[in-house]
Amino acid sequence: MSEDRKTVADEFGKAVNMTAKELEHWLATDESKSVGQKSDGGESVGHESGRKIIALLRGGKADRSDGDYAHMAKVIGYIHRHLAQRPSGDVTESRWRYSLMNWGHDPLK
Repeated sequence: MSEDRKTVADEFGKAVNMTAKELEHWLATDESKSVGQKSDGGESVGHESGRKIIALLRGGKADRSDGDYAHMAKVIGYIHRHLAQRPSGDVTESRWRYSLMNWGHDPLK
């Protein structure tokens, strides 16, 4: 594994703090489906990303493609940017938290 891939894999492992099972359960909720940018009124970008994250978490590390690593880098960037925008107050039932959870990160964990 190249050093770049190792760095991305390590950062992905730190940023994504939900298990595949937790994320799969979350993505099935109405709250999950209620947030995010939807280009054509269908599935949001974050929700689609969550499905890809589940596949990455369940798949073999040796089988990851360049596209997989590119998506992992995208996830890391999104989570870091979104965490920096934390709203004040209780975020338990916030759109901010729900959006992060679609990307595999629960800020309350």
